[in-house]
Parts: sequence; structure tokens; C-alpha cells
Amino acid sequence: MPLLEPKPEALRPLARETTGPSPDRVQDRQATGTPEPLRSDLVALLGEDKVLTKISDLVRYASDASPYRFVPQVVVVAEDIDDVSAVMSYAHGKGREVVFRAAGTSLNGQAQGEDILVDVRKHWAGVEVLDDGKRARIGPGTTVVRANATLARHDRVLGPDPASAIACTLGGVVANNASGMTAGTTRNSYRTLASLTFVLPSGTVVDTAEPDADEQLAHAEPALCEGLLAIKREIEADPELTARIRAKYEIKNTNGYRLDAFLDGSTPVEILRGLMVGSEGTFGFIAETVFDTLPLDRLVSTALLFFPSLTEAAAAVPKFNEAGALAVELMDGNTLRASVSVQGVPADWADLPKETTALLVEFRAPDEERQRACEERAARALETLELVAPVASVTNAFTRDPKAISGYWKARKAFVTAVGGSRPSGTTLITEDFAVPPAKLADACSALLELQTRHGFDAAVAGHAAHGNLHFLLAFDAGKPEDVQRYAAFMDEFCALTVERFDGSLKAEHATGRNIAPFLELEWGPRATELMWRIKQVIDPDGVLAPRIVLDRDPKAHLRGLKTIPQVEAIADPCIECGFCEPTCPSHDLTTTPRQRIVLRREMMRQSPGSPVEDGLVEAYGYDAVDTCAGDSTCKLACPVGIDTGMMMKAFRHARHTPREEKVAALAAKNFKLVEHSARLAVAAADKINDRLLTTVTRAARKAVRPDLVPEWLPEIPGAAARKLPHTARVGAAAVYYPACVNRIFGGPEDHKGPSLAQAVVAVSARAGRPVWIPGDVAGTCCATIWHSKGYDEGNAVMANRIVEAAWGWTAGGRLPLVVDASSCTLGIAHEVVPYLTDANRELHAELRIVDSIVWAADELLPHLTVLRTVGSAVLHTTCSMRHLGDGEQLRAVAEACADEVVTPDDEACCGFAGDRGMLHKELTESATAREAAEVTMRSYDAHLSANRMCEVGMDHATGRSYYSALMELERATRPGAKAPRRGQS
Repeated sequence: MPLLEPKPEALRPLARETTGPSPDRVQDRQATGTPEPLRSDLVALLGEDKVLTKISDLVRYASDASPYRFVPQVVVVAEDIDDVSAVMSYAHGKGREVVFRAAGTSLNGQAQGEDILVDVRKHWAGVEVLDDGKRARIGPGTTVVRANATLARHDRVLGPDPASAIACTLGGVVANNASGMTAGTTRNSYRTLASLTFVLPSGTVVDTAEPDADEQLAHAEPALCEGLLAIKREIEADPELTARIRAKYEIKNTNGYRLDAFLDGSTPVEILRGLMVGSEGTFGFIAETVFDTLPLDRLVSTALLFFPSLTEAAAAVPKFNEAGALAVELMDGNTLRASVSVQGVPADWADLPKETTALLVEFRAPDEERQRACEERAARALETLELVAPVASVTNAFTRDPKAISGYWKARKAFVTAVGGSRPSGTTLITEDFAVPPAKLADACSALLELQTRHGFDAAVAGHAAHGNLHFLLAFDAGKPEDVQRYAAFMDEFCALTVERFDGSLKAEHATGRNIAPFLELEWGPRATELMWRIKQVIDPDGVLAPRIVLDRDPKAHLRGLKTIPQVEAIADPCIECGFCEPTCPSHDLTTTPRQRIVLRREMMRQSPGSPVEDGLVEAYGYDAVDTCAGDSTCKLACPVGIDTGMMMKAFRHARHTPREEKVAALAAKNFKLVEHSARLAVAAADKINDRLLTTVTRAARKAVRPDLVPEWLPEIPGAAARKLPHTARVGAAAVYYPACVNRIFGGPEDHKGPSLAQAVVAVSARAGRPVWIPGDVAGTCCATIWHSKGYDEGNAVMANRIVEAAWGWTAGGRLPLVVDASSCTLGIAHEVVPYLTDANRELHAELRIVDSIVWAADELLPHLTVLRTVGSAVLHTTCSMRHLGDGEQLRAVAEACADEVVTPDDEACCGFAGDRGMLHKELTESATAREAAEVTMRSYDAHLSANRMCEVGMDHATGRSYYSALMELERATRPGAKAPRRGQS
């Protein structure tokens, strides 16, 4: 055992509900995880690394973005089609059930199962552009945003555009026929899929693009083929049913199976291709998609228009539809007020009258002429409307400003999470969506508001008004029977109202799911519903796949499995478990995601103190959640309500520290000048020792002490920095230059023979006529991030106050900017130190101007520099700190001055190195960078540029390439002389 173990008891909840353990808690008998023989069978079948069996694994996969929670018996991380086929074959033989899960952003429990849950996200990403972008082959684990990033280079885009595009994957989009803001009924998956490859419950693989796909299927599945053709004949022989099916899909509808697939397809394969869309994982596994893409019209005109009431806004929608708007999005008063929690949304929205409703209207065009025509039609539509803030002309209403437009859409897309985040603590969130003919939208809005009020719900309403599609949210306490009954009564009346009064769709784009399954027959009638049961029987006769998700005869099925939401730490309590944070998290393919960290925490709260389940969760939480969190807080950027799970993990690190460790950390801060000097000497000494020996020694020390305290030596760790910083003068300086301690300890890349980073910053600043001054007493100061990231609060406070006091003096009370040459240190000094400052130093900090060196170069130096030489190509790594600071554009500007071609990888993400965490847990960096590294190493580049030394080391470790600061390349590009040496040349 290591000599120094963290305090695991510190991770146990300190406060719980006073009423005792929650009735929906995971039971003690499940504490040992996956039962036998299921565990051994699957390990023997697939290998131990693909089978997750710990109770903590089962719990973290038990929740998705829905109000339901079902704990699986086992989780399989499938790597390829062979794995999927093997699992389904096993399930057939053993009479078990299988559910597929990708992003877990489904809002109705489609990604949850009670037996075998198969993760089909991790190994299933990838985009292949076909026909110059007119088509794209996309893996089911690829997010919509990721796919569109690749297609944008070809001026193309996918049709489906759900609000959860940052997180939802194409497999789920197709399985639920998710559409979004602009897709309507013509741009969704059903209409834009060129072909599919899928695995049927029997294990048969079908590629609908194969010329002989029907012959292969007939040979492998004759009964299935005959069954589908029999249903097709039956539907086509019934004119009334045929007409009803066509009418149901004139508006958005994802409730039940796509019966029009039998009308649109002429062969079993064509029918199956249509049925798989919206099948919610009940017919098979979608292994690959090929989409027909659409033109990306880049010229955009957008307006956010405020109306006195929801009904008046709804009544205006047809005018914009007639004008040719691509999107008309509605946000009611509750949505607008809740959106204030989203960064960038005007604070005065909180004061809007309750009845105020907004329409977000957008036109897109391929060229200037057609954009002007769109704006003229919009102006005519506006003339007859009564707005809360009257608009004199279209020029005042519509904007082309990308930043303003992005802000509008950010508020709209945050609907579920922003409103959900503002719900009363401890309440469960239900998200429903329905559609009515657009002409009936205003009446439907009035009826919905009356219904909500009568049942005691103060709901929020938003939606794709152009298509008659509305979403609304309800919050109630799933632990209170009276609240559940109130919700049940509302749903009964809502479903009847939608179908009987408006002939609407009970699910417009979220797919049937557990919540609407009991109401399927209400909408479709007994004849069509019975056909859906027959289709399921034909395709999945043994009922292996996703039972009870689309078809369920239990009228109370939607009330089963509703999850309670125990109160957790205040920073995470608003979480609705939407999963937007997951793709950006460095540990999402290694251990846990931000959502899962919160899900696990909530399960601890449901337990009684010291229960076997709690013991298992606490035991795993230390490594899976706390140790392998990079603390980069990119989850905060992805979360619409800004939940910073990284900050919560840092608090847990602090709680696990012993008093002795806290004292040692504080002592290191107080004596940091000596620590810094010693560290540089140690790095210099290590540079003369064999890498293999250093690795062996540090690994042994990690085992003896603690892996989270002792870093492992990596060959990519650079040598020591020069003992002295460049000489500069205070007189005439345009800025104070603060070389970060990491750049005072570590030098540049091993093959770099030119000036150091500090020398480069001083040189280019002087060349641009903006000289900088390095204070003589920077040694012993630090941005405090070292202590902050590890949760050493006292040491953090010591250094935070020291650097602010020093910077105040160096900059003459803030008159000069403080230029910092490491992005994480810029973020630390500019923002992260603030909570740890004394009141007096907080006032000083408010006067400081903290500027990242990349921003300094882009904004202050580039306009005054002459580029004398460039490299052919450069690839960028934008650090997570730069994302927080919003400095990505400046990094690209500097790189574009130095290189003829600049590439930002589509899979660029936080490297997970996080100061020294990549040396404490190198598996974190290796996992976090896997996709970016694969993309970078597909070709060669002349330069690999970034803006933070340890992130550069992390990328070196990941790619085998040598990353360095873009400012070092800028110095070379602008250096006087006939020819400046390339890196690696003297």
C-alpha cells in the first residue's frame, strides 16, 4: 500500500435528506455489480476490457437526459460489429434484453436498459466525405457538430440540426429521427439518409447501399422479408389507412414506427431502411450512416422579435413561413427569464413581463442578392405586427452580425438546460414535445397554457414554431406520490387534447420513448398500432431489443422508473443530466464524464450512510471521478447554465488532503522562490540521466507514496530553461511581461536551437515598437494554478495574493498591461485567483489588465511587424484556457501570419495534461488526445503551434511531434536577415 493515502471518507456525503434513504435507491443486493454468470459469460465472449461490471459503472450508465432511471445489469463497450453481433447472439440464447446507448441525450429514456446496455459511442466515431461533400459516411458515435465541422469545408451541412447537436450522435439522431430548428419534415433523417448499415436482432448485417442487398437479406432472413411484404400489401390494400398514414406525416411526427416506410419502399431492404429511422433501437443497431448533405448557405439574417403574448407570437408565425424563413423559433416568458443564466444573455430579460414571448426568425441565402430579397420579404412581414419594442424598419430588426446571431441561438438552444437548471431543487424535469398543423399553433398554445395552469404547473414553452412543433417542461418531485399523480393527470388530459382537438403528433421529434408509449394507440388508433406490434414481431420475434421503449400496453408505464433528484453540492445541483458536457471532457473515454460524476454523487445521496452500495461508489469515485478529472472546466463552457464540475472535483481534492499535506503545500507557496530554483536544477539534472532510468525510479516512487502525488517521468519532458531571463528596460516599456513559472523552469523543444520563448516575446515586441519589461523579482511568484488545480486552498490563497500585489506594483497600479506567456496562467491571474484574494487585493485586481501573450501579439504586434518568411503548413492546438479566455481567433491570426496553410483539427480538444496531471495520470492525456492525435499524424506539418508549455508537452507525448509556442514561430518569421534558421538548425 502507498505510504500516503487520501482520505476516502472525505468523499462521503456530509448531508442527506432527513427522511432516510430514497425509495428508488440502488438496492444493497446490487452492490457487487454484475451478477454471475452474466459477468463471466460476457468477459469470456468479449474480453475483460469491454465489459463494465462495477456498481459505479452500472450507476453512471443508469441515467440519461430523461426523467427516468434504470440500472443495467452490465455495460458492454462494443468495439465493432462483431462485438454487437456476439452480444445479440448471446442475448438470444440466454433470453436476455439489449439496449444501445450512444450519447445518452435522449429525453424519454431510450438510452436506458435493465439488462445488457451496449455503449456504442466510444469506438464508433468518424466522418468520410464523399462526392465533394454531397454525401458523407458517418459513424453512429459522431456528434452532429463534429460531422458538420468536416462538411463545412465543402460548404455542406447535415439536414438534422437538433439543439443538442454539441453532444447527440448521428446514431441516436437517426434512431429517434431527431430534427431540430430547421429540419422540419423535409430535411430530417428519414428524408436525407442515402443508406444505412445495420445489424438486425438475429445478427444479420444489412448494408442498404449494396446492389444485391435484397438478395442477401432474402437468403439470410426469408421469414422477415415475407413478413414485411405481407404488411406492405395489407397497408396498400386499405385506402383509408394509407391516407391516414400520409396525413400523419404532413407535420412532424416521431410517435411510433414509420408506417410510411411501407408506402415509400418497394423491397424489404428499402422498407427496413425507412423503418430503422425512428425505431429507437428496437429493430437493430445502426452501425453506419450515409447522408445526402445540403448546401451550407453562409449568409444569414436573423432577428429576435418580442411579442406581448404567446398567442400573438404564434399567430405571427405563418407570416414568416410565407416569407421563406428557414427557422422560426418560439420562446415564452418563462424561457426568456430562465435564459438569463446563460452567459451572454441580457440581464434585463429577467424583468420582462410574464406574458412576453419572442420569435427568433432566421433567413439564409447563398449570395448577397438573395439575402437582400429575404430581408425585404421579412420587412413586409413585420409591417403588420405589434411588437413589444416596435421596429421601425427591417434594418433595425434583422442583423447579420455573427456574434449577435450566435448569442440568440445560444439562448434558444439552452432551453431545456437553462429552464431545467432554474427548476426547484430536488425536482424531476419532464420534457415533452408535440406538433400541430402550424395554422392551429396559436390555439394550441392557449390550450396548453390553460391546461398547465389548471394542473398547477408553471411550465416553460419553446419550439420550432415554423413547423407547429412546441416543447414544454414540467418540474415535480418524483418522490412524492401526489406530485406523480398530478403529473399523470396532466399527461392524460394533454394527450387527449393534442389528438382529439388538434389531430396533432404526441411526439414531434423526440421519438416515442417511455413517456408516450402508453398513449401510442390514442394517437394512431387500434388498427395502425396493431400493425406496429406485428412489425416488431417480424423483425425481433424474441423481443431482445429495447422492450417497453416504443410499445407498452401498460397504461401506467410512463410512471415507472421516474428518478428522484437528491440535492447535491450547490455547484452541481442545477444539473438536469443532459449530457452536453460529455464530448468536451478529457476523461470521457477513460473513466467518467461530468454528468456521470454528478449522477454518482446523487446515488450516494439516495443511499443510507455506510450502505454497501455507497461503499462501492465511494471506493471507485476517488480515481474515476476526482483523480482523473483534468480540472480544465471545459464542461462549464459546454453547459448552458455553466456548471463547473471541475471546480467540484477540486473541492473534493481539498477535502481528501490531510492537514499535513495542506501545510506542506502552503509552505511550498511561501517559499516558492526556493522551490522554483530547485525544480529548475532538478530538471537540468534529469536531462543528463537516461529516460528509462528516470521512468523506473518515478514509477517505483509512485507505488510507494501515491500516484496522485508523484509524477511519472515522460521522455517528452523538456530540459531546463536558461538561468537568466532576457535583459529588458522599464523605461519606455509598453507592457510588463510576466514569464510564467513553467517557462522559467522548463525550456523549449529539444530540437529548437533558436531563441527561447522569453527571448522571442521580448524580440518581437521590440520589433513592433512595443517593448516589454520583465521585472527583476518575478522569481518566486506564480499564477497560483498549481495549488488551485490540486485543491490546496491555503497555498492557493498565499500565491494568489502575492501575484496580485506584485502585478500591481509592476504595472504601476494597472497603467501598463501585464502580458503573460502561458494561457493557463493568464486565466489563473485574470480570473481564478479572485475568490482567494483579500478584499483589498480584490480591489487592486480589478484595476489590472491581464493580457495573454498571444492576444498581445495578434492585437498589438502584428499590425507593426513585417513577415519575411513563412512555413508551408502549421497545425494548431488551442488550449482549454484559451477557450475560456476566448483567444482562439488570436492564435489563428498569429499562425496565419507565419504559415501559408493553418489547420485546426476537427477533433481538437483539451489535452488533459493539466499542468502535471498528464504525468500523474498519463492515461488521461493519452485518452483525451487520441482522436486529435490520430488526425494530426495523418499528414506532416512544418510547424505544430500552441500557447502553453505543458499542453505542448502533452501533445508531444500524444503525437510524437514537437509542439511549441506560436510566438516562437512569429519571431522566426519576422527576424531580420536573409534567412532565419528553421527549428532544429543552428
